[in-house]
Amino acid sequence: MHPDRATTPKLPHHTEHGAPPARFPGPVDTALRTAGWQPGRWDIKQAEIWADALREHASPAGHRHTVFPAAVEAWAEFGGLHITPGGPGRQIAPATLHLDPLHGRHLARTLGDLGLALGTELCPLGEETDTAAALAIDAEGRVYTLDHTGDWYVGPDIDHALTTLITGIEPVRLTAG
Repeated sequence: MHPDRATTPKLPHHTEHGAPPARFPGPVDTALRTAGWQPGRWDIKQAEIWADALREHASPAGHRHTVFPAAVEAWAEFGGLHITPGGPGRQIAPATLHLDPLHGRHLARTLGDLGLALGTELCPLGEETDTAAALAIDAEGRVYTLDHTGDWYVGPDIDHALTTLITGIEPVRLTAG
């Protein structure tokens, strides 16, 4: 290999028009940007404040939150956003979101129990403000919602989850099994 080629950075894949592929579908990108997100957004200081607050909180019975990199990374990029979808949902009503993990501060036992059932750990991500459904992320970055009707798998990562929630795609219900 030629020495110059070893240091050449790999360029992102470009579409036929020369632009990099969009990270989010148009309506999702618009909703996120309207809420204050932009590519490269990274507020690690706020994410660390949330991490410390969750680590310090204990339920009356002594249950504690587990904080892990996938949660901190999601908070750093999307934390604090109030996201309002801009249109009807594809299958269900789109979710209005507030991505603030402190909405789930008092869910340490609930998230711990669901994490045990799923074979992972869960941490709060925020809430669907219209329904008060809790949003949670696991150690692998998968996203779930928990509401009065059950527990739901929303996506394999934060990007897919935001797309599902903002566009009104019906999530997958978790069942005992």
